[in-house]
Amino acid sequence: MSNERVLVKKRMNHKKPLWKQMASCWQLYLLLLPGIVLTVVYKYIPMYGVQIAFRDYNAALGFWNSPWVGLKWFRKFFTNYKCVSMIKNTVLISLYSILWTFPIPIFLSLMMNQLRFEKFKKIAQTILYAPHFVSVMIVCGMLRIFLSPYGGLISIIAAAFGADTSVGLLDRPENFRTIYIASSIWQDAGWGMIIYMATLSGVDPSLHEAAKVDGANTWQRMIHIDFPALVPMIMIQLIMSFGNLMNVGFEKAFLLQTDLNAATSEIIATYVYEQGMLRSMYSFSTAVGLFNTVVNILLLILVNKISKKAAGISFI
Repeated sequence: MSNERVLVKKRMNHKKPLWKQMASCWQLYLLLLPGIVLTVVYKYIPMYGVQIAFRDYNAALGFWNSPWVGLKWFRKFFTNYKCVSMIKNTVLISLYSILWTFPIPIFLSLMMNQLRFEKFKKIAQTILYAPHFVSVMIVCGMLRIFLSPYGGLISIIAAAFGADTSVGLLDRPENFRTIYIASSIWQDAGWGMIIYMATLSGVDPSLHEAAKVDGANTWQRMIHIDFPALVPMIMIQLIMSFGNLMNVGFEKAFLLQTDLNAATSEIIATYVYEQGMLRSMYSFSTAVGLFNTVVNILLLILVNKISKKAAGISFI
């Protein structure tokens, strides 16, 4: 047996028990403790209440004493005349959001990485990051003002080009998805590029120097050096995006929703809020929310497996 194998065997024989290894770096585990406690309290303990999706919940009787009704609330949702339209609205907004908002942070990070004037680069990054810190409520308020048929800036510009603004642009069902996605791009594209910028900072500068020596221009270096470095992060972000396909932002959809645009703006999240909070149908809204979560989990698993087979990148 070689000396290296003997050393490895001795190390394995003298390996400390797990509790001793944890005790030796207890400070790090102490730092983890608040996050673990918060996750358990706000993520795992509430799962206890999921059972009300299968009960006719009565607050006076509690979780366990409320009568068991099985899949009654799920059947009620799937036979609801709004079911198909809500699922369609939710899926379409999510897919269009991924289609339009997902590539833009990647493009911005590649462009920003090529800037060599540091002062201008910092100013540009600040301008792109800033909209992320504007609250959703303020963004929706701005949109309502700009799109108002009574003197709204965008409505005035649209009218100048011959558009009919007698009905507010926001009140038209066919405009809702465009408004929703365009505002999301403005608000989150700059913030989304941060993670890609961090990835590009780890690219070896010698690769670019060697490519310059070989005569590669800026575009060629972006395609053959920077972009391949981003692929693992792009795939991970894509998996996470599809894992949240059914979780369209409730706040923006709810704040931009009107009676006139409800045909395209009513999504599962707003329906759950309406049934649970406004009509006190807790069991029904929980069942709809549970269906939403199960679909997200299945999509996450599916896209993760596809990514693993296609690109060799996955969470598991």
